[in-house]
Amino acid sequence: MQPTYPFPLKDIDLSTWKFWQRPLDEREAAFETLRREQPVAFFAEGETSFAIPGDGYWALTRYDEVMTASRHPEIFCSAEGATSIANIPEEARNFFGSMINLDDPQHVRLRSLVAKAFTPVHLRKVEADVQVAARRVLNSVIERGACDFVTALAAPFPIQIICDMMGIPESQYAFVFDKTNIILGGADPEFIDNVAERMSIAVQAGKDLFMLMDDLRRHRLQRPSDDLTSALVHAEIDGDRLTDQEIGSFFILLTAAGNETTRNAISHGMKALCDRPDQLTQWQQDFDTYVNTAVEEIVRWASPVIFMRRTTTCATEIGGQALDRGAKVVLFYNSANRDDRAFADPYRFDITRSPNLHVGFGGPSPHFCLGANLARREIEVFFRELFTRAPDLEITGEPDYLMSHFINGIKHMSCRFTPGPVVGNGS
Repeated sequence: MQPTYPFPLKDIDLSTWKFWQRPLDEREAAFETLRREQPVAFFAEGETSFAIPGDGYWALTRYDEVMTASRHPEIFCSAEGATSIANIPEEARNFFGSMINLDDPQHVRLRSLVAKAFTPVHLRKVEADVQVAARRVLNSVIERGACDFVTALAAPFPIQIICDMMGIPESQYAFVFDKTNIILGGADPEFIDNVAERMSIAVQAGKDLFMLMDDLRRHRLQRPSDDLTSALVHAEIDGDRLTDQEIGSFFILLTAAGNETTRNAISHGMKALCDRPDQLTQWQQDFDTYVNTAVEEIVRWASPVIFMRRTTTCATEIGGQALDRGAKVVLFYNSANRDDRAFADPYRFDITRSPNLHVGFGGPSPHFCLGANLARREIEVFFRELFTRAPDLEITGEPDYLMSHFINGIKHMSCRFTPGPVVGNGS
């Protein structure tokens, strides 16, 4: 992904699908140009908008400006919409975004109630679920010696963990996977066959997930279990509980964000390791020494979520640019994670990189990813299991990238390895 040539500023338009269809190295070159020449750049809203386009947005591409906007939610708010550059109806924002599209005090209330459900007992169960899921996905392919790394390993792994956490039966794993692909499928024809109807198709997929969770919620009200759904249903702070809508919306957020972040971090991480055999060997030979720095570097490198949007609550200034009240400001995490002002040699994948204060989980703010520690644990367990059972796994084809300006996704990526035996406690 190292840029190989300059990308003229006049040719950059982040609001066209043509831009997002370019190879990764060309996009990296464009963001490098923006960071150097126009770090707070204005763009009209164009064809990437799935709702009614507004008056345009300011793109923050440098690390410092992304951090500044993150640290000041009172000025750069989320309640007007965080996951879409175009304005979408409030009902849809709340339905899909859950706490992502809220500011305090509503945000802190919802986040506190959700956190209340993650008891020590439940967290220990999640730890066990992660190990079981890793073993299960390796068991599904280990005897074959080849597979699609994404669809057979990286994608089903987090979905299984989330479904196990929530108490959703294995028979529904594929259903949840398919619906999340639609919600976060961008303009990719593999998941959305009619881009013009993209918003309504995504809303319907969200409704389908909501109904699945609502059925389970009703069941757990009468028959509590040890899963997260039961904990969410009965979580209480001073008599305050999550509403039916809030539980359903949180489930949509959990399945979409939890699935996409981990699967794409793992996929990009595996490609980076295979492209750099010295890094792969170094980690395999001393896994525990490098696991923490390797996981952080994988997340920085992958930057699974490309941006989040904020809206100014007052007239302000950032990066030397004056902004009016109500201005849309888009924080491009992928670009901030390649800023040479914050990272030495940012296009070098280095499992020993330290410090590594990346924004792959968002910037320092009330909206820092609630599932960051779970994602880190998933990445660690997955690669430990993979290196133990398929240490010679290699990527054999170029990745097939997701057509999206929001998710830095890989849809397919072939691999091969020496076949091995199925092991217990995960089949």
